Amino acid sequence: MIQPGQPAPDFSLPDADMDMFDLRALLGRQPFVLYFYIKDGTPGCIVEATEFSDLEPEFSRLRCPVLGVSRDDCITHAEFRDKHGLAVLLLSDPDCEVCGQYGVWQLRESNGVSRMGVLRSTFVVDGNGIVQHALYGVTPRGHAAQVLQLVRQLDNSGRTHADRQGHRRHAQLPGQGPGR
Repeated sequence: MIQPGQPAPDFSLPDADMDMFDLRALLGRQPFVLYFYIKDGTPGCIVEATEFSDLEPEFSRLRCPVLGVSRDDCITHAEFRDKHGLAVLLLSDPDCEVCGQYGVWQLRESNGVSRMGVLRSTFVVDGNGIVQHALYGVTPRGHAAQVLQLVRQLDNSGRTHADRQGHRRHAQLPGQGPGR
């Protein structure tokens, strides 16, 4: 699992329009939010994506793009985006390479059956490319507003107030709310 204080792993993935998105365009240049979700069109994922999209003007004012990643293909992403009027950039990771880099591809249990799956998680990365918040096992409803508050705590250089004072952030565990 990625811990706060670590550099955000770099990657390139196709978006809903089948254009390649290279994270290097953001790393070390501006803060961003990277969230991993289970599947396009499922109730929790609709809630999470719509709430991030509804807050997109606020994230834009802070010059902080929001990127959503799931295993779905580009066509499914485009349909999901268009059906729900989403403003976030949706990226396709069908082989779970990026999910693995960020530690969200995990063994999950459902109805007594264990299988690999995506753990709904969000990362707030500062303007230096350093993970400031690693939020694992998040609840979709209200999550985007919590993340927006964390982004607001970043200064113009993209670092948090605690970071400037030499304090480290702690990863959030499932069931915990975002720390301050």
